[in-house]
Amino acid sequence: MELVKGESAALRRPDIVCVTSLFTYAWKPVHAAVQVNKKRYPNAKVILGGTYASLLPDHAAKSGADEIHVGIFPEAEDVLPDYLLVPTWNGSILFASRGCIRHCGFCAVPKLEGKLNSIKPTIRHLIYSKHTRVIFWDNNILAASNWNRIVEELLELGLAVDFNQGLDARLVTPAIARQISSLKTEVIRLAYDYYGVGQYVERAIRYLSEAGIRRRKIVVYTLYNYVDNPDDFFQRVRDILSWGAVSYPMRFEPLNSLKKNTYISSKWSRDLLEMVADAQRVLGTHGAFPPYEALRRKLEEATDFQGGFALRPPKKRLRRHPALLSDRMEQDLQDPIIATTCRMQ
Repeated sequence: MELVKGESAALRRPDIVCVTSLFTYAWKPVHAAVQVNKKRYPNAKVILGGTYASLLPDHAAKSGADEIHVGIFPEAEDVLPDYLLVPTWNGSILFASRGCIRHCGFCAVPKLEGKLNSIKPTIRHLIYSKHTRVIFWDNNILAASNWNRIVEELLELGLAVDFNQGLDARLVTPAIARQISSLKTEVIRLAYDYYGVGQYVERAIRYLSEAGIRRRKIVVYTLYNYVDNPDDFFQRVRDILSWGAVSYPMRFEPLNSLKKNTYISSKWSRDLLEMVADAQRVLGTHGAFPPYEALRRKLEEATDFQGGFALRPPKKRLRRHPALLSDRMEQDLQDPIIATTCRMQ
């Protein structure tokens, strides 16, 4: 077996070439990889799978692949990956469960994995002995019946832990918060996708804080450009910062999008979406809005989206850190938690 990136050539002539894919709007390099390998190895079978291929199999078939694989590979679900193919990588990526108990319309998980399933009684065999951390890709790990067993194994192993896909705020209890605080975590991720779940997000942040986790260590994905409107988004960002956590805006992309950042929902406009992007660059750090004192105050004093995310005229911006530069913000930029906010999928 050999791992090849993009259109690079394999060291040996293969019998089968498996091409994977991720976002639907990133289909062009996937097609290019298929076509290059079809031409380079005319006698090899080229199989295209992954998220894009599973969501848009008819479009994926236009790549010229010999086979389009839809969904996961069940036979690989309980097998330790060959990490010798990526010797510099130091984290074991795994699924302790598949699927989710939620049915969010913006999410691909219900289509790709369905309801919560494939719950593993143990994860130890999926962790490479030379790795220093474990990265969970479960979509709702707190809902899995094996959660307590997972915590026990992680404590025994003593490795760093990354719940990469985030935790369901509605399922965080004081007991679960204490379990999470007992693990070696760098960032805890939650989601505030619509206004109705705000009470659960605030409660989860409070439970985690009471368990000893710094609020600055909690990153909250903040969906926008979906069914929300700009003022709804503004309120959610203001809530998150007032709770002392970090807001990470996530622009909605349809599951069939073939070009990134072209979709504009009925309640947004191109100019309003650009305001969010500009604010992320100018007022935020690494695309996120940390709870800087000045930024929190700016949002608290604003009455709507326009007031909250409006920027000063360019001539008034300072050269190093525009609009809200302060000694406190300079210190924040050195915060390792803030610096790792964007280290995600």
